[in-house]
Parts: sequence; C-alpha cells; structure tokens
Amino acid sequence: MTITPLHRRRLFQLLAATAVAPGLGALAPLRQTRALGRVLAMSDLHSAYERTGQLLAALEAEIVGSDVPHLIAVDGDSFEHGNVVSVRSGGAIDWAFLGELPKLAPTVVNLGNHDNDLTPDLHEVVARMRGLGIGVVSNILDARTGQPYADAAVTVPLGERSLRVVGAGTDSLNTYPRASRDWLSIPAPGDWAKANLARLLDGADLMLVMSHAGVAGDRDILPLLPDGALMIGGHNHLLFQHEQGRSAYVHTGSWSNAYTTATFYEDGRITVGSTAVDLTAAPSPRIAALIATTLAAHLTDEEKAVLGVSPRALTLGETGRTVAVAMARAAGADAGFIGHTTLGTGLSAGPVTRYAFDAVVRFDGKLMVAEVTPERLAGFMSRADQDRPMPLAERSGDFLYGAAEGGAGEATVRLVTTDWCAMNQAEYFGTTDLVFTEVPQARVKAVAAEGLLRA
Repeated sequence: MTITPLHRRRLFQLLAATAVAPGLGALAPLRQTRALGRVLAMSDLHSAYERTGQLLAALEAEIVGSDVPHLIAVDGDSFEHGNVVSVRSGGAIDWAFLGELPKLAPTVVNLGNHDNDLTPDLHEVVARMRGLGIGVVSNILDARTGQPYADAAVTVPLGERSLRVVGAGTDSLNTYPRASRDWLSIPAPGDWAKANLARLLDGADLMLVMSHAGVAGDRDILPLLPDGALMIGGHNHLLFQHEQGRSAYVHTGSWSNAYTTATFYEDGRITVGSTAVDLTAAPSPRIAALIATTLAAHLTDEEKAVLGVSPRALTLGETGRTVAVAMARAAGADAGFIGHTTLGTGLSAGPVTRYAFDAVVRFDGKLMVAEVTPERLAGFMSRADQDRPMPLAERSGDFLYGAAEGGAGEATVRLVTTDWCAMNQAEYFGTTDLVFTEVPQARVKAVAAEGLLRA
C-alpha cells in the first residue's frame, strides 16, 4: 500500500506554500466599505527566535503609517521550555518582544498552555504582562483559591469603536507544565462558553473571541458565536480560515511563521488573510541586538555543533512526513506517524545545529509499533496530514503526519508512532484499541535526524 508518491508530496508543498500567501482564502465582503479597525493575530510563538525579530518587523510595517486603527492579539504560547536559550535567559527575548507590541498598538494576550513554561505561577506571568501594558484574558482559575488568573473578557478601544475580547484556554491539563498542574482549574471549553459567552459579549460593539482550546474545543464554541464576530484559534499549530455567516474563524499558524490580518468593516463584514514571515528579512532593530547577544551568551558549543546538512528546505508538513518515513524504516514498519506538535517548525536548508534541530523535533521519546489491517491503516491515513485544505467538520485538531510505504497484499500491516501518540491514541488515531509494543533501542530524535540530515 503506497500512499506517498512524488505527486502527493508536491501537492502538499504547493498547498503549504500558498496557504500563507497574503489574502489567500480571504473572507471578503461583496462591497468594500470603510475599515473600522484591524486585528493582527498570532498564536503558538514558542520562543521561535529565528523569526522573532522578523515577525516584529512585519508587524511594524503593517501598523506604522497606517490610518486604520490596530489591535495585536496573541492567542497563547509565547514561551517554549524546549528552547534552552529561553530557559537560561528567563525568556529575555520573548519578554522584550511582548514589551514592544503595546508600543505599536493595543495588545491583548490569551493564556495558553505554554505561557507558564518558564514561570510556573500564572499570577506572576499575568502581572508581568500587565506591567508591560498588555491586556490579558483567560478563563483559567487558580485551583488553590478559585480566583481567575485574569479577566475572561476585556474591552479595548479600536479607533472610534471598541472591541470586546474574550479568552478561553485548553482544558488538556497534561499539556501544561507539570509543576503547575495542581494550581490550574480549567473548564471544558464548550460548557464554559454555553454558560458565559453570551453574558461576556452582551452589549459589545465589535467582538473577538480568542480560544487556545484547539479545533475540538472550538467546535463547541462556534455555534454560540454571534454573527459578525471574529474568532481566533490556537494550540493545534494549524493555519486555515473558515467562514460562518458574517463571522470569521481562523487559526494563524505557529512558530512565528505567519500572522493573520482581520479587518472589521463598517457594513459588519470581516476580511481575513495570512502573511508569511520571511526568515531572510531584516529583524526589527528594536530587538535585533538583544536576540544576537542572548543567543551568543546562552548557547553552548555542543548546541552550536552541526549535526548534519539538510539538502533542501522543507515545510512543516514535509518535515513531518519525512520523519514518519524514517520512523517506519527504523522500525521495519509499513507506515509511520508522528504527532503534529512534536514538531516545531520546518527544516531549513544547509547545516543544521543541535539547537536548530531541537526547534524542528521538539520532544524525544520511544517508538511504538502496532499491527492493524490494511483497511484500518487506510483510515488512519485519511485523517492524517491535516495541514492540507479540508472542511472544518473533518478536522480533529490533534493530528498525525503520516507516510505509508508497504504492506500491499498483506493481511496485517505494521505501523509505528511515538509513545506520546500511542498513549493518546484516541486523539490522534480516533480509536482506543491499538495494542502497542516498544521498539528496542530506538528514539524519536535520533531516528528523525538520520532521516532528515546528511553527514
């Protein structure tokens, strides 16, 4: 069973390249009227220092000199515990980036599951953000006291109008830093929205709902969204746009690879479009020197050592499918699957250092194999690779990058995945009956490096 021919890889490459083109898939009004205001939205930044300066420069270019009022919206996960420079520097670059945003435009952050990666107590995180002039929204409660870490809604000016911003987090407690989990009380997104969303949006002028619950949680919120509202989603590292009446629902990408521009118009409509962040562009002079000195101060020789050479640049999806092939070959399996957020960003061409590779393959782990019928494997492949354009109803949120290379004519086939995906098979495979066994002496990062890099 071969499901990875060249033309399929090329299709995904084209889709990935066009998905971040400015205005692609934009939800445009039939009649352009006066723009009331614009939201520049991003999510899941994860201390992506290779693009932090370029992202800030792109935001500056959007805002400075524009006669349209702006709001900057960050939908969670500014920090990354897997980034050694972020950890060692206390997130110096991340905090500097966040501090520059309110100087450009009013800024609101919705708390995600990685915003307390460096500082476990969210009270301290929220206080520091507010000290920078950032508004913070969240529905996460302090389990120790029952008090909210931040208001669930704030109202901010947007030119002559005002924007009501509501925030919700993911209730997947095992994705938050372990040290903080006993301090967090997080409601199921749909239940919370049914009980609170109408009240929080009552009397609002323009409306923005920021959810870091992922597509699965967002699906329960969307039916409650008032017509003409903007909803920004995060957590799943996806990039797509969906129209619901006059409302727009968008996921903005991850790892500072792109941001989404949403414009509110006088006729009640919203247009949205995504813009890629150019890795080769000049970083903003506001933080360029800090980025360079922080990296120089905190990277060891081992982390700067070159692991190998990437023959060409790969999109995130191409990287995932290439790793899936490497896993299958290492395990002697017919198909390989790796979770979407095990990967951070796509692989760049040329020499790859340990530090850069750790931003591509974020987590290590065991390889786990299971036996299934070819029909079941085909079903798993059909729900994989959700980086492609697809109907919202078919998106599961958590998904796998997959590659199948063998098993034709066999009664059963063998698949391999990571221990995380095996443990959470309901979310990734849509089933709970797969029986996995460990592949001896095989680890995710080593196998991925062998598949991605040349000596």
